[in-house]
Amino acid sequence: MSDEMRFTPDRIEVRVGETIRFVLQNDGQLRHELVLGEPEALRRHAAMMQMMSDMLHSGPNIASLAPGERGELIWKFTRSGTVTFACLQTGYMEAGMRGAVAVQ
Repeated sequence: MSDEMRFTPDRIEVRVGETIRFVLQNDGQLRHELVLGEPEALRRHAAMMQMMSDMLHSGPNIASLAPGERGELIWKFTRSGTVTFACLQTGYMEAGMRGAVAVQ
């Protein structure tokens, strides 16, 4: 995660049934998060975040990190297709801070 509004890498390939441990590092000076979800759900959530920009997230599909912080998110991918991830801090997803997990 970086203040250039990018995830590195921004595309990951996994197999159906695989459990992935996302090891996250916020290398920026701003709070960043990784939220896994369907694209439309992420867009709705990002719109809600614009109205409540100081809201902190928690949940099994969310890792929210302060500047310099490390964290993990563990997820089992049970269906084939594409799962989107994004940072839902106000304006970050729109600035390009998003990616995808291709599940084969």
